[in-house]
Amino acid sequence: MPKLNENYLNVQDSYLFAEIARRVSAYEELHPDKAGSIIRLGIGDVTRPLTKSAVEALHKAADEQAVPETFKGYGPEQGYAFVRKAVADYYRRNGVNVDPDSVFISDGAKSDTGNITELFAKDNVILVPDPVYPVYVDTNTMDGKQIIYMNGTEENNFLPMPDESVKADIIYLCSPNNPTGACYNTEQLRKWVEYALKNDAVILFDSAYEAFVSEPKLPRSIYAVEGAKKCAIEFCSLSKTAGFTGTRFSYTIVPEELVFSASDGRQMSLHDMWNRRQSTKFNGTPYIIQYAAAQVLTEEGMKECMENISYYMENARIIAETLKKKDIPFTGGVNSPYIWFKCPGGMESWELFDYLLENIQVVGTPGGGFGVNGKNYFRLTSFGTHEKTKEAMERFDRLF
Repeated sequence: MPKLNENYLNVQDSYLFAEIARRVSAYEELHPDKAGSIIRLGIGDVTRPLTKSAVEALHKAADEQAVPETFKGYGPEQGYAFVRKAVADYYRRNGVNVDPDSVFISDGAKSDTGNITELFAKDNVILVPDPVYPVYVDTNTMDGKQIIYMNGTEENNFLPMPDESVKADIIYLCSPNNPTGACYNTEQLRKWVEYALKNDAVILFDSAYEAFVSEPKLPRSIYAVEGAKKCAIEFCSLSKTAGFTGTRFSYTIVPEELVFSASDGRQMSLHDMWNRRQSTKFNGTPYIIQYAAAQVLTEEGMKECMENISYYMENARIIAETLKKKDIPFTGGVNSPYIWFKCPGGMESWELFDYLLENIQVVGTPGGGFGVNGKNYFRLTSFGTHEKTKEAMERFDRLF
């Protein structure tokens, strides 16, 4: 009889978005006449099609696979050099220098933020914000690591800061934040870098929504802070930036400066460890996808992406204006595609979820699914169409 990983007993029975899907499906079965009127502003999936340059690149790369002279089989597990350089060039245009050799191409930031746990021993102390993207908690729970929480609340604008009385080895930060939409400024990130350096800790920085930052003074990478390459790994993705949720492309930056001592005194490089892990367990992102991503990351490609992002941010404005009209406190919607608001009437988040579904057939994401501090909050996404977003908020306006 195999011995199972019993840490799975400590994980919630259902992933947050699977539970949302289950409840919506149950409602549709009971109310088939209303199924067609459901508006989904819950899961952060995009609705705008891929940009012109991305589609053209996909076709070109596919055509290359049809002839022997340009056919590609297995590629480098780390990603092709041309796309790693494209990532570095993109950072440079945003005022941050990264070494292309520190860039690792993958199929999703969700995958990498989960898989990165393999580099760290089980007796590390993991510090995560609450509310938090569930993957950070679930993957460390599955691995049996100790998790402690830092409170993100209305009082600190859902941006928890270092507490010197707390000693952590691994710190998860997400900015712009999912689910709250809050965004750290440079000085706040500097304090986190100082904390990590002082405590020999590693920051796992999720910047999947960096392209939505519209305020020029706000950092889009933790590497905008001096010293961060000695203490931080950064994860990013084209899922929301370029609409690649169904195409799958991400990158993780592991600087060569990330070196720590093993128990026997030998030096271990996180860069080399991640390279070894990927080379062992990952066969690389498809060439066709990497080729398209490289075109997306050019100046022209990003200009096209920003047109789609502007479309989504108009939806965020529509949601925000409705909440302002109703005097409902919220964060996000400016440098983030998410709007995080306080549940009206003192309701808890799952209660509001059922109330909205039953009364106006609008689906959002209950804040309680992101942690204890989210139990009285709710998240809406701006990734719908203009028409559906307007209709949803008109219904919301009438309801409250």
